[in-house]
Order: sequence, then C-alpha cells, then structure tokens
Amino acid sequence: MERSLPNSRLNMEKYDLQDVLEPYEKLIEIDICGTAHMVPENNTLLRCFQYLATENISYGDFCWNGECINCQVWLQNGDKEKAVMACRTTVAEGMKIVRLAEGIDLDF
Repeated sequence: MERSLPNSRLNMEKYDLQDVLEPYEKLIEIDICGTAHMVPENNTLLRCFQYLATENISYGDFCWNGECINCQVWLQNGDKEKAVMACRTTVAEGMKIVRLAEGIDLDF
C-alpha cells in the first residue's frame, strides 16, 4: 500500500487550521482509496480532508453541518460499503474510505 504523509499545505500563513480543527495530540492513519494518510485524531473526516487539501476543501461546496450530501464517502464495513457524511463522522485509526463524493477534491 502506498503511504502519504501530510502534505506541506501551501499558503499556510493564510489558513490557520488550528482555528478549525478540534484539539489533537497525534496523527492517526486512515486509508483513502488505497493510499494511507496521516490525519489529526478527534476530528471529522471533512476536517481531516481539509487538513490534507486545505484550499480545495476550504473552498469546496460543503455546508459543513450535514444538510447537504456533498461530503458523502463510503467506508469499508466488513465485506460491504457504508455511506456516511464526512462532516458528521469522526475519524478513527485504520478507517478505510473506498469512495468519495464527486465534489471532494483531495488532489492526490
């Protein structure tokens, strides 16, 4: 499996992610469409996506509160897939995301 560390997030001075992320002590590993990524624990998947692709997610068409389905992702749940909303789902160590909604541009 390919492994990706958090990217360097361009223009970090413009975006202070500490203002939008929940407090965290460590990064945990999740799998996004076959690639491992390190993301901050204690945050929603959508905030973790913002951590990985700051500008793309920050300016994406998301309501951030569960009223749209633009952040829908599909998790591997045993031998089945389970659809969840990234803005309402807390990240967990080893989480495996197998599909992303069309509007989620992580630019990998």
